[in-house]
Amino acid sequence: MMVNLIRKQSPARIIAFGFIFVIIAGSVLLSLPFSVRDGVDLKYTDALYTSTSAVCVTGLVVVDSYDTFTPVGQFILGALIQIGGLGVTTMGAGIILVMGKKVDIKGRTLLKEALNMDTAKGLVRLIHKIFIVTLIFEGAGAIAGFLVFIRDYPFFRALGISVFHSVAAFNNSGFDILGNNQNLINYSGNIALNIITCTLVFFGGIGFFVICELWEKRFKWKKFSMHTRIVISVSIVLIIAGALLLKITENISWMGAFFMSVSARTAGFATYSLGTFSKSGLLVIIILMIIGASPGSTGGGIKTSTFFVLIQGVKSAATNKSEKAFHYAVPKEAFRKASVIMILAMCVVTVGSYLMGIFEPDIDFIDILFEVASAFGTAGLSTGITQQIGIAGKLLSIVIMYIGRLGPLTIATLWHFSKGERINYPEGNITIG
Repeated sequence: MMVNLIRKQSPARIIAFGFIFVIIAGSVLLSLPFSVRDGVDLKYTDALYTSTSAVCVTGLVVVDSYDTFTPVGQFILGALIQIGGLGVTTMGAGIILVMGKKVDIKGRTLLKEALNMDTAKGLVRLIHKIFIVTLIFEGAGAIAGFLVFIRDYPFFRALGISVFHSVAAFNNSGFDILGNNQNLINYSGNIALNIITCTLVFFGGIGFFVICELWEKRFKWKKFSMHTRIVISVSIVLIIAGALLLKITENISWMGAFFMSVSARTAGFATYSLGTFSKSGLLVIIILMIIGASPGSTGGGIKTSTFFVLIQGVKSAATNKSEKAFHYAVPKEAFRKASVIMILAMCVVTVGSYLMGIFEPDIDFIDILFEVASAFGTAGLSTGITQQIGIAGKLLSIVIMYIGRLGPLTIATLWHFSKGERINYPEGNITIG
């Protein structure tokens, strides 16, 4: 009966409830004695917050991942990050394929919805590619990271850190198991780890479609699709612009500015304490966090393609020319959808900041705005107020992280019951501007 009830639900609802199930299951596992270190009193609210942050690949933490959790707990945390990054539906399909079974029509519809694809054609092949790509990047990242961490830690500790860090970086989740809430601040001058982390974050954030196309088209720009060209172009422009603006506003190295610009768009790793950043610097990061990664990736935010379409729409309205890019016309419905996503995103951030201000009146508004934007963009960066937030604020952050991971438009469609309007009305006149 329960299975039939689930099958009757829309793909968006099944995916949404799937994430909730994994979050709750993860919070329970993280609360069990074998996951928590002796002498640590972990409240369930904190376990739920940690599980949500992991599954939503955010990286905001209310407890230190190493000081709080045992190696088993850290393994569970890493598994939640992996499931959240690839997506509950994608992971489920992967397990079905490993067991030698076929993905049915309902499963293909779910995958199409989860991966934002227009067609279900080639989905099984794509799932295979996603897992292979993930294994290659995370494996290479773990090996490269191990060569860095082995200098500071014993063999098995360095191995555990490198594997965990590689999974967290590729899935754009800013968790670390270095202890003492240090993140990567002690490695701000380590060029190798900075490059390794940025590489994993960048490729994890551009999306599996783009990675596969880069390989299949042998990195030949002229053969790339419009989507791939937009994602790569916008990502590079945002990284360069972010690095320049951060270097102008903050007293940090060029490497630090570059790293923070890459990490700000949903990764959550930091090589500098953001609590020392100026308001201008924090504003730059807030904008980057809200824009986020790209469609079909492990990251959040409104997505780079949405940002690009919005810019093209404004440009078209100002110049009275059609929307086009890379010798392609931008689909007419794209700007409408991008505008809806942007408006919903701004509503979430605005309402979230308003409520957080009520719950935490003693915290500066810029810190609150930064925290909410980080939760929505699943960025995981914080000015240091996360552990000061009360229960109400934590629950609010949980909801915002969940909305940010699924996307505001997906959340909005969960309550859509009608199959279409039966009555058409004549168009009226509205004065705009």
